Amino acid sequence: MNILAICGAADKNRNTATMLKSAFDGAMSVPGASGETVYLYDLIFRGCIGCHSCKLLDKSKFARCALRDDLTPVLEKAVGADVLLIGSPIYFSDVTGETRSFLERYLFPGITYNKDRTPTYPKRAKIGWVLTMNAPGEYYKEFFAGLVGLAEHTVGDESEYVMAYQTQQFEDYSQYAATMFDVDTIKNRHAEQFPKDCEAAYEMGKRLTG
Repeated sequence: MNILAICGAADKNRNTATMLKSAFDGAMSVPGASGETVYLYDLIFRGCIGCHSCKLLDKSKFARCALRDDLTPVLEKAVGADVLLIGSPIYFSDVTGETRSFLERYLFPGITYNKDRTPTYPKRAKIGWVLTMNAPGEYYKEFFAGLVGLAEHTVGDESEYVMAYQTQQFEDYSQYAATMFDVDTIKNRHAEQFPKDCEAAYEMGKRLTG
């Protein structure tokens, strides 16, 4: 069982990365599992350029992204993964730009414009999403359901998500232009709820791998 975790957050020690690690640890707890975590902000790459090379009926190009950069070996690993864990904070109602660029490059070669819409990758992956935000929990549920549906439609055997909401963003809120927040409530919630969110992520990873 091959596990690949994709971290689309810039900070390797904060909410998204911490929760994604819990999901990865859950997946790796299953006997026979092997895997790694890739941090997208460590790489130099760009999103899909719409060249459609991956749709050419040329065996050397079909279902392969033509761009060659730091993301190229990651895409090869993603295509071969049994379980793909994708973590991202939510910025302006979407995943981060790096996460979005990865998804464009990973998902688009996995489909064709043929009538039957048969996926092109040799195997279907189970995809787990780890999503964090400071908005209320119900705020992005339709968007998250769309991510799950997109993954299942294109490359996923099955897909699900866990989320952490109303997250703590700063240690010292007084140093930032952030007076809209009730700091005590946020910090208390982080201390009580975030460990539960990480446990939910752990269980998702274990469930997808099992």
